[in-house]
Amino acid sequence: MDKYEILRKYFGYDTFRNAQETLIDNILEGKDALGIMPTGAGKSLCYQIPALLMDGITLVISPLISLMKDQVGSLNQAGIHAAFLNSSLTVNQYYKALGFAKQGRYPIIYVAPERLVTDEFLDFALNSNIVMVAVDEAHCVSQWGQDFRPSYLKIVEFIQRLPKRPIVSAFTATATKEVRDDIIDILELQSPMVITTGFDRNNLYFGVMTVKDRYSAIRNYLEAHNSDSGIIYCLTRKQVEEVCERLLKDGFLATRYHAGLSDEERRRNQDDFIYDRIPIIVSTSAFGMGIDKSNVRFVLHYGMPKNIESYYQEAGRAGRDGEPAECILYYSSRDVITNQLFIDNNQDNIELDAVTRAMVKERDKERLKKMTFYCFTNECLRDYILKYFGEYGSNYCGNCSNCMTQFEQVDVTEIARALISCVESSRQRYGTTVIIDTVHGANTAKIKSYRMNENPYYSVLSKVPTYRIRQVLNYLQLEEYLFVTSDDYAVVKLGVKAKEIDNKQILMKLAKESDRETKEVRTKSKKNKAGILGKEQFTENEESLFERLRGLRTEIAREEKVPPYIVFSDKTLTHMCMVKPTTKQEMLKVSGVGEFKFEKYGDRFLSCIEKFGSNK
Repeated sequence: MDKYEILRKYFGYDTFRNAQETLIDNILEGKDALGIMPTGAGKSLCYQIPALLMDGITLVISPLISLMKDQVGSLNQAGIHAAFLNSSLTVNQYYKALGFAKQGRYPIIYVAPERLVTDEFLDFALNSNIVMVAVDEAHCVSQWGQDFRPSYLKIVEFIQRLPKRPIVSAFTATATKEVRDDIIDILELQSPMVITTGFDRNNLYFGVMTVKDRYSAIRNYLEAHNSDSGIIYCLTRKQVEEVCERLLKDGFLATRYHAGLSDEERRRNQDDFIYDRIPIIVSTSAFGMGIDKSNVRFVLHYGMPKNIESYYQEAGRAGRDGEPAECILYYSSRDVITNQLFIDNNQDNIELDAVTRAMVKERDKERLKKMTFYCFTNECLRDYILKYFGEYGSNYCGNCSNCMTQFEQVDVTEIARALISCVESSRQRYGTTVIIDTVHGANTAKIKSYRMNENPYYSVLSKVPTYRIRQVLNYLQLEEYLFVTSDDYAVVKLGVKAKEIDNKQILMKLAKESDRETKEVRTKSKKNKAGILGKEQFTENEESLFERLRGLRTEIAREEKVPPYIVFSDKTLTHMCMVKPTTKQEMLKVSGVGEFKFEKYGDRFLSCIEKFGSNK
């Protein structure tokens, strides 16, 4: 078979997506490769298809057990023999899988980086034909990446011990230029083909909301999306427990996930979510990497992550099927303090030397600042993310909360001058709340104890709403007129442009009052199941057929003991509803239906479509 036959037979697609074929051809020519492709772009096919065409074994280095299980489960369902080797296996299971591997039963083997240099695995690897090492989530090798894992440094040591150097390919969804260069250097890629397909995922809606009651905002969102499945990310375990408990009391089907739970409960809760038994999971950042659940329709952040990389990776778990999905961040200034504590008490980099640890800490603080600015900006949110990764767009996407809000240019010069002057006259000693309360004229005990009621700028902005003063203060940070220190006590300081304020007019984009009062996340039509595929709405009849097919998929998934999306994705069911196949040939034209899966499930889906048509 050639690459096209494999693509059609096992994966059910007629054509390759952007850059897939180029990377596959490069690998088949025996060359190293680095693919930086957004979540849902099909990175795994770039190493899975060459693995099936090459004479030997491909090792896929993967950081998480859940990721390996998901990938191997999908491959086995597609009729491809694959296995994983990690700590989730019992001793007997591990040695049995290793024995089958030695017999050459698996062209693809997923392995945790910690296993690479163990005696048992080395004995297998040194006596086997390892033709490729594919490094998934390759950003984990970089200390500048958001998920640095020291165990990834063992990869090069392992490759060097092999009798013959294999092809080395690396893939990630999120990598700045610094991380990309780090991946190439640390993995010692040899003249690699480097392809960045772009970070944009136009099916995702991005929103930022600053609300007084985050739980109420999330509850209202869930009530409006009661048929959808999604993830709610929290910064701490305590928040996970509180939010999940309140959701259950309010009648929502929800479960939880964080590192404080037992292994058994984490596995059970994760499976309940993946198998569509429970539609909502509330989690810390511990959940999600490698979870290939395709029908996640929303990712809500009950708090701001510590950097753009983490946010984009977590948000990217929505809409993996290419259909419309929503990513909404509920921001509070307290999130900055929480994340600062995480950075100050980070134990992940304890293996690094003191100088490098200090450098990483400073880099983390800078990334936190840029994440905070994402929550402040009135510019296009998508464009802000893309610029962070080195891409430049039009600053208007039409699919984020800022682009869908009506703004007007407002002269905030006097507010800006009062804030900067207050910071200067108080000798740059206080935090944002004290500065805002001072210019607004608050009569609090703290203001009196600091004697800020005697400051020359006390109460000069008494007629300006505090929310507007805070907006301008945030904007002054964005534009480098002011900055906030990242010490234990965050203090407002004069920025590099502060001295220019006397000679400048400060214009700021602000939401119109009528729009600000009613500002809610504008949702896409939830009935538009055709989404990206057909760019047209389902008819009522197609909606009914979709639900019928989804019910059949759930039935088969229970029989096979696999997640429903591994049988067929929502996108494939959507295409079935549009094509309404009546024969094998027509069914094989449906995106995601390969010959192997047709032999397993095709007749049952054809029968379902036929019965539905006859009962109309």
